[in-house]
Amino acid sequence: MGVTRLKRKDRKNKARANNRIAKIKQLLLTPVIKNVDMDELRSQFGEAPKNKVAAEETAAE
Repeated sequence: MGVTRLKRKDRKNKARANNRIAKIKQLLLTPVIKNVDMDELRSQFGEAPKNKVAAEETAAE
């Protein structure tokens, strides 16, 4: 009995694997952000309230 190959399924599986590898490589190409000055960022946005209840009490007064 001869062996039949599922050519369409084989192509689809190889394409999925290649797309997955390409996606991972694309993610690895993006540079990692380093040396971020957190104090400078916080000063740009201002201080956030510590908790929601305290913020509402100060707003009500």
